[in-house]
Amino acid sequence: MSDEFWLRYLRAHSLRTTRTLHYLGSTLALGALLRASRPRDLWFVALAGYLPAWFAHLVFEHNRPETFSHPAASLLADYRMLSLAATGRLCPHLKRALSDLHAGE
Repeated sequence: MSDEFWLRYLRAHSLRTTRTLHYLGSTLALGALLRASRPRDLWFVALAGYLPAWFAHLVFEHNRPETFSHPAASLLADYRMLSLAATGRLCPHLKRALSDLHAGE
């Protein structure tokens, strides 16, 4: 994943509520994947992961999810964001992404 995409991804997730719903979806998707016993169970994995995230973009962030244009990079960015948040290292990334956004104004 490019640095440019990562910063754009973070700008699309500028609200804490959006990020929290992404964390919820990512965690639910992992849990559903671990419990899946048949290939047809994988539809639930996708729903568990994407529905909270898409809801957040629609209701709170008012933007288009990156999943629609960059599905693989977006999935990697979801888990990168979750791991950085879980280890307390996301803040500098957000500050950089949001300062880049305001620098262009």
